[in-house]
Amino acid sequence: MDCGDQATAANFLRAKRFVSEPRAPQDSAVEPCRGGLLARISRWLLVVVLALGTAGLTRAQDDAAAEFGEPAAVEPAADQPAPTPRPPAADAGGDGGKKPPSTILGWTFEALGWTYIIVFGAISFTFVSVLVLCMMTARRDNLCPQELVEAFDQRLNEKDFQQAYDLARSDESVLGQVLSSGLAKLSRGYDHAVEAMQEVGEEESMKLEHRLSYMALIGNISPMIGLFGTVQGMIASFRVIATSGSTPKPSELAAGISTALFTTLVGLAIAIPAIAAYNILRNRVARLLLEVGVTSENLMSRFEDVQPKGAKPKTPS
Repeated sequence: MDCGDQATAANFLRAKRFVSEPRAPQDSAVEPCRGGLLARISRWLLVVVLALGTAGLTRAQDDAAAEFGEPAAVEPAADQPAPTPRPPAADAGGDGGKKPPSTILGWTFEALGWTYIIVFGAISFTFVSVLVLCMMTARRDNLCPQELVEAFDQRLNEKDFQQAYDLARSDESVLGQVLSSGLAKLSRGYDHAVEAMQEVGEEESMKLEHRLSYMALIGNISPMIGLFGTVQGMIASFRVIATSGSTPKPSELAAGISTALFTTLVGLAIAIPAIAAYNILRNRVARLLLEVGVTSENLMSRFEDVQPKGAKPKTPS
């Protein structure tokens, strides 16, 4: 065997040995590195998933708290002190920081306004003035004084007719005016004297009724003004509802409603006493005027046989 064949045989044997020998895997050093990388990726993915889940849960709690009106609890940081609570600031919008009245009287003045205050004040002053005047007029001393009845009857019993006439004429009561008019017409006959007394009595009654009618007028006008304020206040409240872009505040609606209620209240507060006083005084005046008529006829009844001057006396049949 020559040198070339020997080299060929040696190469064959070397190749056979290389093939037959077990080779170590090439990736044996790479596998540990690949396993550690996958473990790190898995841990990071788990951290990211937990963070996203926690953020979603917190956001859901905040949304639920905002929906049901409960503020979300915010924990203060450990290194920062808890903030001190501040007093609630005045609402700058809506009422413009205006404080509501603290008393019922102030609320009444604010709800009525100067217009209704002046109107109801004038009506109240007029009612009190008329009431005092009518109460002073409806006294017995001004309509049918007992002193005049006794003095006039005494003069007639003494046949002092001129003194009786002067006494009745100087008296300012209704009875004095009735008796003086009857004695003045007595010369024309008893019938003319009675007619004159009836005319004066009706005239004085009309004057008294005329004064009392002012209280009845006040009792009728006051509720009408209160009703006018009620309609005005309701219109103001509905105007707030119609012109507001969103739901109006209760304080804005309360202004018109307060005007409506307080005007009605004040109107009734004036009307009820006025109507009651009118009916009471009218009944009293009617009773005293009836007493004036009966008393005057009794005092003048002794002149029933008096005939007019120049008339022939009646002869008994």
